[in-house]
This record gives sequence, C-alpha cells and structure tokens, in this order.
Amino acid sequence: MSEKQKTCAIIGSGIAGLGAAIRMANKGYKVTVFERNSFPGGKLSSFENKGYRFDFGPSVFTMPQNVEDLFSLSKKNIKDYFEYIPLNPGYKYFYEDGTIFNAYFPKERFAEEAAKQTNETKENILNYLDYSEKIYNLTKEVFLLNSLHKIKNFLNWHTVKGLINFGKIDALTTMNNANTKWFKDPRIVQLFNRYATYNGSSPFLAPGTMNVIPHLEINMGIFYPKGGMVSITESIVKLGKDIGVNFEFNNGVSEIILEGKKAKGVKTDKGIYDFDVVISNMDVYNTYHKLMPNQKRPEKILSQEKSSSAIVFYWGIKKNFEQLGLHNIFWGKEYEKEFDTVVNKKNIYQDPTVYINITSKHSPSDAPEGCENWFAMVNAPNNSGQDWDTIVKETRENVIAKISKMLKTDIRPLIECESLFTPIVLEQKTASAFGAIYGNASNNKFAAFMRHPNFHSSIKNLYFCGGSVHPGPSIPLCLMSAKIATDMID
Repeated sequence: MSEKQKTCAIIGSGIAGLGAAIRMANKGYKVTVFERNSFPGGKLSSFENKGYRFDFGPSVFTMPQNVEDLFSLSKKNIKDYFEYIPLNPGYKYFYEDGTIFNAYFPKERFAEEAAKQTNETKENILNYLDYSEKIYNLTKEVFLLNSLHKIKNFLNWHTVKGLINFGKIDALTTMNNANTKWFKDPRIVQLFNRYATYNGSSPFLAPGTMNVIPHLEINMGIFYPKGGMVSITESIVKLGKDIGVNFEFNNGVSEIILEGKKAKGVKTDKGIYDFDVVISNMDVYNTYHKLMPNQKRPEKILSQEKSSSAIVFYWGIKKNFEQLGLHNIFWGKEYEKEFDTVVNKKNIYQDPTVYINITSKHSPSDAPEGCENWFAMVNAPNNSGQDWDTIVKETRENVIAKISKMLKTDIRPLIECESLFTPIVLEQKTASAFGAIYGNASNNKFAAFMRHPNFHSSIKNLYFCGGSVHPGPSIPLCLMSAKIATDMID
C-alpha cells in the first residue's frame, strides 16, 4: 500500500512563495498556493493603463541562475517558459553637472568608462569591484545560502574562514565611510552608496558589508526578461501548473491553524484546509499579527526599524527619449540630506534622486508607437501616518521639474496617463507591513544578520520565506530564502 502524499500550503504567491511551491512539489508534496489577489506575483506583477504596460514593483533582474534552478530541478527546459537577455549598458547615470555615465559590462569596461567620466582611476575601480566580490565570497555560504539560525551551519570551514576574515567585510563601518575611503570623486561615492537602497536602507547607516551588492550587479551583470519583469512570475506559475501545483486565487489566508505546537493547516474565507506543512510568504510581521494573533511573537525582531518604501509615478509619455535607456538614474545633489529626510524626518527631500525604468526600450509593445512607459521612482519613508496626499503632490512637482531640467524638455504636457504607487498602496495590495518594501531596514551594524529565521523555533511544520525573513529582499535573495526554508523540510 503506497504512502499517502504529503501536503503543503504556501501563503502568498510572491516570488519566494512561487519558488517554495516549485521546490516542495519536487519533493513530492501536493502543493496549494493561496493568494488573496486575483493574480500571482505580489510586487512582481504588472498592469495596463491606456495602452501602456507597467511592471508594478521590482525592475532590476540579476543572478538569473536562481530562476534557472527551478526549471532544472523540475527537469524542464527554461527556454520553453522564459527568456532573458544581458543588458549593456545596465544603467545610465545623469548628474547635475552634466556628466552622463553609461554603466557598461563587463567590469573592465565599466571601470574604463567610469575613469573617463570622473576623477577616479580604472585600476582603483577594479580593485573596489574585487573587494565587493571578496565580501560575497566570504559571506555567501554563511549568510546567503544557509540559515544563520542552525548551529550545524556554523560547524564548517566556510564559517571559520568568514570569522577569520571578518575585518575584511567592513561590518563595523558604514557603506559611506567605506566608500569615501576608496574614492575621492563624490560622483563615484554616490554611485556605490546607492546600493543601500536595494534593501531599503541608508548608506550613511547601513554596514559596509552591503558593498557586496555591486558585485551582484556590476561584476555578474544585469539582465532583461523578455516581456518585462512580470514574465518571471508568469513563467514560474506556468511551470508550477505543469508539475501539479494548485493555485487558489481570490482566496487569502486569514489564519494559520495550530494544534498545540504544530501547524495543521490554514483558514480562508472559503473554508479550513488541512496540510502537513505550512510556508508563509506573507510579510513576517503580518504573519504573526494577522494569521497567528494569539501566539507569542518575537517582539525584538518584529519591532526593529522597518525599511524605506517608495513613491512611483507610472507615466505614459507621448515621446521617445533617445538619450534614455532601460534603467536611468537622475542624481540629487545632496545625498546625505536626502536619506536624512527619509529616515529621520519621514518625508521626501525636495531634490530627490529619481530612478526611471522604461521597458518599452526593449519591449516596444509596452507603449503605443512613438511613446514610452515610465516607471519614475523616488525613495520614500514607510507609512507612519504621514499626510501622503501632500507628500505625493509636492514630490510629483519636484520630480517633474527635476527631469524636465535635466532632459531640457518639459515633460508635463507629455504625460498621457498616470498611476500611482505609495506605501499605502503597497500595504493594501501585498500586506507589506507599514508599506515597507524590504521588511526590516539594515540601518545598523547587525540588523541584516537579525532577520527572522526561515522556520519557527517552537511550532513544527511552519516555515517562512520572502524578503522580510533571512537572507533579505530582492528577487535573488527571496528565491534563496525559499531554498533555505524548503531544504529544512524532510
């Protein structure tokens, strides 16, 4: 008599939830993904407005091997589901002094171009990128690929090597302090400081260890998924369906059912379902507060400072700007004041750095002919009860003025349609606590190492994945969190 197939519930269809679903199905589990929205992906979704298509959230694709692994594991040819191309240049940087810097690949060409446009040397920039890679190599086995919360993971040579070389990862200084020691040109310092925003933190507070991020992007490359970022979600959902994963849309989980110290299933608006394993891809703060309100909570972790958020203006622009690429950064003049305003004043600085993503540069059908779909984003605080209507109105005027000045074109009459992303929208759409995009911030030396583990210390069969738990936010780290969580099971 064959053994009964084990079952697994995934709460939420964000990228980590999708990764966990694929991995659990490959372990032989009957997997059901519960999603309160009518569509998958959470932040990694898309929408249309008057003939323009926009990716809702993440816009930068790095480390594609983390997506490829899901198809290899499932013995499927990824090309039947998903295609991507390398970007070169990855970014275009626009400075107030007129400097325009194309971030080319590979790193030698990046360093050559940076040296040409600034007062830094190619050799020094390459040495810095080697330093970034060294941080990655010293931390990946201990931090990125395994749980920090299992003693067995510290009993190996990788951990010993990491501890011996602890001083080389700049954990006891800030990103900005580390970068100002490397570089004299403020334009290059600002460029590398920007990577703190990839986990919703300030480079003037986050540890220098975060200087690992340039390695993942500049050394390893940036890519574009054909069809936009949402094609990552669509391809993994299709893969899931092909290997037997069940998706329950419009069926959000309202409670994790516990029996003593054991997860037994989930409750939704449509009923109660029994499962052998439950994996929550919901923000860990809301997992405790909304799905397990009567359970003792890890208050120290949940009360940590939350990350920053963003305001995004999704604009349909009635013009092609030949000087722009897929990823564009328009720098603010006073970076430290910008972050101080976000972190300490809970507002947006009057001269913010603006990021503009334009997928129609590579997917022309994303905008009508002769037009572009702009995803114009500025860093914002998370939601603590601010007057968001006023903040949005002021920020919109400042962004339009800044871009118009730097492009020498009044963009106001070119805006054909507009949609808006705020921390409030994010919280309502994805249950991200306080509208914080990245879970807890990394604005102190040890915050990045103090995220919630991928398992519950006292409740059996309950696991966690996503950007609010170890190892952190971004598509690659979310997929790593799914692997870490599912590797613990069975």
